[in-house]
Amino acid sequence: MTDPGNGRLAGLVALVVGGGQTPGETIGNGRATCRRFAQEGASVVVVDRIVERAEATVEALATAGHAAVAVAGDVTSSADCESMVAAATETFGRLDILVNNVGIGGGDGGPVSLDEAVWDRIHQVNLKGMYLTCKHALPVMRAQGSGAIVNISSLAAVASTNMLAYKTSKAGVNALTQSVANGNAKHGIRANAIMPGLMDTPMAVDALADALGVDRSEVADRRDEQVPLGGRQGTAWDVANAALFLASDEASFITGVILPVDGGQAARIG
Repeated sequence: MTDPGNGRLAGLVALVVGGGQTPGETIGNGRATCRRFAQEGASVVVVDRIVERAEATVEALATAGHAAVAVAGDVTSSADCESMVAAATETFGRLDILVNNVGIGGGDGGPVSLDEAVWDRIHQVNLKGMYLTCKHALPVMRAQGSGAIVNISSLAAVASTNMLAYKTSKAGVNALTQSVANGNAKHGIRANAIMPGLMDTPMAVDALADALGVDRSEVADRRDEQVPLGGRQGTAWDVANAALFLASDEASFITGVILPVDGGQAARIG
């Protein structure tokens, strides 16, 4: 049975990079975005470094009657990024939407404690990866005269944090997004970014709980207390719905925007 939707992305093809997810009790941003896009009529190319995770997303979409294909890909590889784009055009004939949802932060710290190799790896994945996907997707979108790019940044880009590499990589994502927006507006291509705040996702909660050796509820409760709106974290659906809006024609006059989806945390920062 096909999921209900309003056809906001009918006939469009979306490439969602990071469309699998870390195992956990809730749904991740990438998988939720794939689901919302498919519900609204998009054909979805689901990319993940661990292809079984992408395949699990595709299986769920196919069960609901949606067109989707899984692709293995590492965003730090230019060849892999080129192949992702080719998978979209060869399978579905075009590429209308690119969602960059890949990010890591393990081993991060302050400038004294942070290992140089960790700095390099985080920036390679979080920032260089988005540059490479854009590098290969933009020529296709330019040839079409249209396209929408949604980059998943983080509130950490503007908030105080001791995660130096993660913060600077996400600040770089914001700058990259604005540069891509300005450089490609004349081609009919829009580029925007989302800065999620504290989200109850497997990567954010389950993985951290495992690393700390505590129950996920302890981590979730601690994060809930930090959110002004309702005293609760957001969910992947909040990110997915924001991405859907930015990818749709409803946002046809919006480009270069860095959108906080954070329950009011950014308002505290000022």
